[in-house]
Amino acid sequence: MVKGLDENPDFLLDHVGWRLWRANRAWQARFAAGMRAAGHPWFTEARATLLGHLSRAGSRQSALIERMGISKQAVQQLLDGLEQEGIVERVADPRDARGKLVRYTRKGLDALRDGDRIKYEIETDIAEALGRDRFGALMDGLAAMHEVSESDS
Repeated sequence: MVKGLDENPDFLLDHVGWRLWRANRAWQARFAAGMRAAGHPWFTEARATLLGHLSRAGSRQSALIERMGISKQAVQQLLDGLEQEGIVERVADPRDARGKLVRYTRKGLDALRDGDRIKYEIETDIAEALGRDRFGALMDGLAAMHEVSESDS
């Protein structure tokens, strides 16, 4: 197998991680396009990644930095853009005045509602394409993979 890879550097090894990555990228692209089509031109995949870590009730900015695993500056740049678009706001954390709490604005909450609808539409399309049994098996398999990954941590 290694010799084959060495002789053909363009060969991509087919494995579960590769398939999950490709499926995730396709899902993200469709979701972002759906959000833009729903009237949210500010929505990008990078912003979606940050918003995926933001609790609907709000999150500490430091927690977002930790969860995302990217630099403080990169998170701040994403938040600056979202704040300029009126999607989030940063306020003093009532439990710790030294920290900032990031929370959704009304416009941000409206976008979340559209996002929920678009996610449901995508899921419905996938379920129809796979069939009820295969879709159920996929969901069960993904949940089991998550449990295995969590137990390894």
